[in-house]
Order: sequence, then structure tokens, then C-alpha cells
Amino acid sequence: MNETALTSDLFTPYRLGSLTLENRLVMAPMTRTRAADDGTATPLMATYYAQRSTAGLIVAEASTPNAVGKTYPNTTGIHTDAHVAGWRQVVEAVKSAGGAPMFLQIQHGGRVGHPDNSGLTPVAPSPIPLPDTIHTPTGPKEAVVPREMTLEDIRTTIGDFAAAARRAIDAGFDGVEVHGANGYLLHQFLAPNTNRRTDDYGGSVAGRMRFVVEVVEAVAQAIGPDRVGLRISPGNTVNGIDGADADVLYPQLAGTLADHGLAYLHIVFADPGRPLFERIRTIWPGTLIANPTLPQDQIPADGGKNAAEKLLTAGADLIALGRPFLANPDLVERLRTGAPVNPVRDGLMYQGGPDGYIDYPALPALTAAGA
Repeated sequence: MNETALTSDLFTPYRLGSLTLENRLVMAPMTRTRAADDGTATPLMATYYAQRSTAGLIVAEASTPNAVGKTYPNTTGIHTDAHVAGWRQVVEAVKSAGGAPMFLQIQHGGRVGHPDNSGLTPVAPSPIPLPDTIHTPTGPKEAVVPREMTLEDIRTTIGDFAAAARRAIDAGFDGVEVHGANGYLLHQFLAPNTNRRTDDYGGSVAGRMRFVVEVVEAVAQAIGPDRVGLRISPGNTVNGIDGADADVLYPQLAGTLADHGLAYLHIVFADPGRPLFERIRTIWPGTLIANPTLPQDQIPADGGKNAAEKLLTAGADLIALGRPFLANPDLVERLRTGAPVNPVRDGLMYQGGPDGYIDYPALPALTAAGA
């Protein structure tokens, strides 16, 4: 065993509310499009998550709180009894493997959706279409102009998030992560180029934050704040988002929610050398999960361990890794021992089926094969 692994905080237990995590490595939520057509989690998904059950915490992939929030084909939902039953088999599989606590990410796509996927016209803070195509069952199609949400739509959607959180707990999850990042509905409310509203949910930073804050508060009231995390991606421009005022908005958002007793704040593409990360760490009193920026086309030779260590040194409490966990079901042991990591097979990420999903080899299999 690599001697430096023995002294790394990555592999020490961590107390997250009432949960004890065996290590500080979090499996980040990653859409894999392996759900049934109606958004129900499948037995194949149960195998996938159980394989990765040595993570300290698993945040399961984005699930929509209602039908109109669906993004792409074969993404998961958490708004029907079938969805609860499907996710329950996933949670039970992870528990049977002696595995990690699990949170479920709840995501509404907003304008990142298409009638061919949901059967409905997407909704958004303002009627501004996504400047890109949307994947549908028949291939990429131009995004449609979303319908601007009314105040009643906003109230209903907030209620849908709360109901989805209760369903997640019914399915056996330990908590939920509200997805406020990566250009989806909550992020669309935060960004000035996608939120042109002139009512109380637009305009100023406080106005654009209001929907996010009210969603988080409703979810916390539904299941308890210590079971709720929030994911953000300051400055991230994916899905046509303008992050120009990130340095003002995100410290204010963190400060507004700092006394709510949430389980954690999760920062995507966290940069320990950026002053904004330090400001948020100073403002946020609780657990901070940081997701480092890693190359999109490959996994670093060390599996992301160096980037993870830098974020811990900069003040993060837990480190979320995506693609390294995707390609390495036993990532924790590989990082602990300095073993080589599997590369990602990009072409198989979203195509469905077991290939590129549950067939990544673990260390014993590699050893047996003479690797």
C-alpha cells in the first residue's frame, strides 16, 4: 500500500448530520439514461450503484419532481409510485452490498427539455429557448421556446420538489440534493440572461435567488433540513447560462441559507485557487462538498486524487468525483492504494444497456487477468 494513502484525510470517516461516512469521497450524481421509458429506475441501475457502494456517500442521478421537468429520454423521475418502487430496489441493493448512505438529486430541467421527451412544453423563468439542440428518441432537435412560468406554476413546482423529497425518503434514501447547477431550472432563475422577469422572482440578485431559496426551504420543511443538500455551479456557462455576476450572487445565496441547518452545500467545478471558493467556504458554516474540475475527455492517472487533496486543503469537507467513479467501481480502493484507474469509454456513456455501465473491471478482475 502507498504510505501516503495511510495519512490522507480522503480515507478518514466523516460525520454528516446523523450519518457516518466511511470516507470523504462522494460519488457525484451523473445522468446515465438507463431508466425505463417512464423514468423508473431499473435492476441494471441497482447493479451499477451497488458496484460503487464503497463511496463515502452516493448522490444518485438527477430525478425529476414532475413530468414537465424531464430533460432527456430514459432519465429518472421521482413523482410516481412506480418511481419510488424502482429507486427502492436501488437503495436496497446498495445497502445489501454493505454500502454508502445515499442522497437522491432532484432536478427540474426547465428549458432543457422537449415535448418529444415529456409530452409537454417546457417551462422556464422567461420564454428564452436553449441555444442548442435537445436529444430526443428520434435524435437531436431544435429546442422549443419554453412557456414562462406563472406565479401559480412557481408555487406548484415548489410543492412538487417537496413532494419528490418525501417520495425519495419513502424509497429509502437518506436525503436529497436540490440541483441548482448546470443550467437547469433553478440555475435558470439565478442567471440574468435566462431570467428576465420583472416580478419578485427576477431582476435583482435577491429576486433571482428567491425561487431557489423557497424550493430549498420547502424541501427542508418536508423532510428535515439535515437531509437536504444544495448543488451550485458558480460561473458555469453550460446550457447557455450567463454567470457574469457569480461573485456577487453565490456568496449572497450561501449567506441566505447559512442558518438553515442544511446537510451540505455542493460546489461543482470547484477551484481552490479562485477567491470565490474561499469566500463561500468562509460564509458557509456546514459541510462543503467540492467537485474538482477534471479533464472532460479522460481521467487523470491518479484518478483525481491530487485535485481532491488540494480541495481538502482549501477547506472542503468532502470531495465529489464523477467520471472516476463511473469507470472505476472500486475507485476508493484504487485511490487508497495508488492502483491504476480504468479510462472512460465515452461512446457508451448514454447509449443504454450494460456496456460501459456495469462492465468496468474491478481490481480483483484485473489482477486475475494479469493486468
